[in-house]
Amino acid sequence: MKSLFGWVENRTGIGRLVGALLYENIPGGSRWRYVWGSTVAFALFVQVVTGLFLWMGYSASASDAWESVNYIQNEISGGWLLRGIHHWTANLMPVLLLLHLMQIVIDGAYKAPREVNYWLCVLLLLLVVAQALSGYLLPWDQKAFWGSTKVATNFLTLIPFIGPGLQKLAIGGVEYGHLTLTRFFALHAGVLPVLVVLTVAARAWLNRCHGIRPAESALGPDTCRWPDQLFKDIVACLALMATVLAFVWIYGAKQGAPADSFEPFSAARPDWFFLFLFQFLKLPFFAGENEVWGAIYIPALFLGMLFLMPFIGRWNVGHMFNVFVLFVFLGGAGALTYLAKQEDFAGPNSADYLKAVLRHEQDAIRVKALAKAKGIETTALLLLKDDPKTQGARLFAQHCASCHRYDGHDGLAVELAKAETIDELRNRTGLTSRFFSAAAVHPDWLARKSDTQNEWQTVQSLLQAKAEGPFNVIAATKPEEAPEAPDLKGFASRQWLRDLLNPDRYISARYFGGTSHKSGDMYRKFLNRKVSKYDDEEKKMLEAVVKALSAQAKLPSQVVDDQTDAALIRKGITSFKGDIGCIDCHAFGAPDPDADGPDLTGYGSRQWIIDFVKNPEHEKFYPDTNDRMPTFGVKKILTDDEIGLIADWLRGDYWPLNPASGRGHR
Repeated sequence: MKSLFGWVENRTGIGRLVGALLYENIPGGSRWRYVWGSTVAFALFVQVVTGLFLWMGYSASASDAWESVNYIQNEISGGWLLRGIHHWTANLMPVLLLLHLMQIVIDGAYKAPREVNYWLCVLLLLLVVAQALSGYLLPWDQKAFWGSTKVATNFLTLIPFIGPGLQKLAIGGVEYGHLTLTRFFALHAGVLPVLVVLTVAARAWLNRCHGIRPAESALGPDTCRWPDQLFKDIVACLALMATVLAFVWIYGAKQGAPADSFEPFSAARPDWFFLFLFQFLKLPFFAGENEVWGAIYIPALFLGMLFLMPFIGRWNVGHMFNVFVLFVFLGGAGALTYLAKQEDFAGPNSADYLKAVLRHEQDAIRVKALAKAKGIETTALLLLKDDPKTQGARLFAQHCASCHRYDGHDGLAVELAKAETIDELRNRTGLTSRFFSAAAVHPDWLARKSDTQNEWQTVQSLLQAKAEGPFNVIAATKPEEAPEAPDLKGFASRQWLRDLLNPDRYISARYFGGTSHKSGDMYRKFLNRKVSKYDDEEKKMLEAVVKALSAQAKLPSQVVDDQTDAALIRKGITSFKGDIGCIDCHAFGAPDPDADGPDLTGYGSRQWIIDFVKNPEHEKFYPDTNDRMPTFGVKKILTDDEIGLIADWLRGDYWPLNPASGRGHR
């Protein structure tokens, strides 16, 4: 063994190198503040190792990137841990380098003959930030695409003369897409790592040349790196690893919904280390043409000052000036980052921001579940686009919510909290979570008892009320204007029809109170004159009609009930055509050219809804009495597939399969 070590030492000299490192002189003795360089090197090592393993499972293609990350995260054993370590180490590296830079400046270790070493530290910080920025895009989700690509690269256009060309080079043309991803991946996995390693190697060499420069106040005796400083370095690296693992365990490495260039993400933000600049540009001074000052000139001036610090430090008060400038910058950047977060969570536009974030998170959960259950035939984005639960709600909010409501809102509700009691609700929302603060109770944060529809209140008023649960708090938009058409939550269900055939409910805002139909024959001749005077026996017949009509819809949620009540449904059909007299105005079972009201054959079924939305003025529906309902299909406002998504969403006919019916969307 001794001869083997001798052979290796004779050929490589590694023993002399290790000895030189272990017994390197440390002027003034070991210091905890000297550990930052070692932690940076350790973090870089962790990034290289984890990055190489992640590379094995990653596909740098716009059509496969999200899918490959999802595979790493959820299918490969330990993939979530590997990705989490890589993600959080990348986030901590800029912090470690800033601390290292602070130590260098405070100790005056940028002065001659260490100027080049200091400049390499500044360069390393810039390279690490660029490395993190390029990696931000690689998951290819909405947050990465719109935050990293759209927001960050737009800064390039502000550079005088060459900015537009640089942006075009960065994104691979005029459109963001596959070539953008390949360029960022090449930078992240190739160009930048090489530059980082070369910079670290150059700094290590210069450290061997110039040694460690202590602070001017260091009075202790000189020591070697072994054992004291090495012990501190090892403890610091272990603490760093423990911190990373804690973040991985608590937060993980999130993956959002697949990137969609046609679906803007209103909550797009750059990564945290650029948030200060993002907030800085919101200052009134930088509006319009002055934006270039905030985005380019002032940051460039500060970087220039950083590189000039070795020369400024030669002045009598130069060192104090350098320390002051650095702390002012870091304090200002920290304050701006805090303000950016405060505006997002408690500012005037925070409701829109948080709803976008929550919707994005909801989409992410949904598409991952779909991918696991159904598999990905082409892309995850198409899997999501064909999902009625997400897309039906979006299409409803975009095209239908101007007149209709869905449980009192626009259909895009996101659950925030559930609680059984007021105290529990107060603790969960409590005006203390990330969604709420004393200054951030928005009218868009709506709360209601789970067993009561359309009794909407602000969270704050509910918390102040003496009410009994259970409660549900959601983020949803409640339009200020009164609805002009029926609320479609539960459309064609038994309860929906019971309320429809209630004279008081029919002319309420939930049904036809905002339309001309409130004074039509349905109300005047049938509900007001007949139904309002029904005795108990007639009410039983009407209930049978309700069940018969609802059975036409074949709703997934009612399959078992329809099978159980088959005899009563048959009785209801008879009453529909006979004693109740619905057939006098409505066709049922066969076309009736003399019918005044809509054809109720297959009422509420997928095809019935599609046909109605496509053309409500068709002779089967309201050829002469249509009240403002657009002919979405005739005018090509919506495609057949889009109308189908709305219909499936309204009916609750989508994955997962309804356990009672065994049915689901397509």
